[in-house]
Amino acid sequence: MIKMDLFSTGSDESTNLLPKDGIVNYYGKVFSLREADHYLECLLNTIEWKNDEAVIFGKHIITKRKVAWYGDQDYEYTYSNTTKKALPWTKELLELKSVTEHRTGETFNSCLLNLYHNGNEGMAWHSDGEKNLKLNGAIGSLTFGGERKFSFKHKQSKETVSLILEHGSLLVIKGLCQTYWLHRLPPTKRITKPRVNLTFRTIACP
Repeated sequence: MIKMDLFSTGSDESTNLLPKDGIVNYYGKVFSLREADHYLECLLNTIEWKNDEAVIFGKHIITKRKVAWYGDQDYEYTYSNTTKKALPWTKELLELKSVTEHRTGETFNSCLLNLYHNGNEGMAWHSDGEKNLKLNGAIGSLTFGGERKFSFKHKQSKETVSLILEHGSLLVIKGLCQTYWLHRLPPTKRITKPRVNLTFRTIACP
């Protein structure tokens, strides 16, 4: 197993952080501290947060982590055997969508948001391969709040790549990444601040 920790790589957005089979670009902080603090406060207080739910092996699970789903239309998004219907964009989400599209050159029609109240809440290894997502489409991921380690693991070779997602930063996942790589947000006792993560996506319209 090859392990790479990219905690001091800078923020050269043209660099692919993965050694093969996919593309991950880290843009670093794309918002000033003042802007990032502003959006964190807005998102914490204006988003319709709900505890996430999942049905795993027939068991209904409710997580401490909260989620919200927004989009151009009332798109349905199904994962972990549960379905969400998209809410209409808020003013702040449209602003953040515009910044993300401008910086990446991609276009998005939906956003899945996650609220982690502290470092005890995380996300296990998974890939975003839901059928209604655009095949090999880009995901633009913004982080506000607590800075957390984020990791990728190749499904065959088990190589891992990790980096720290900073407050006000942008990460883009695209190409074959979802096919060949898993990703996760490991829990940590060192982080006590909340983190809001926005993942801008493209639903493939019928």
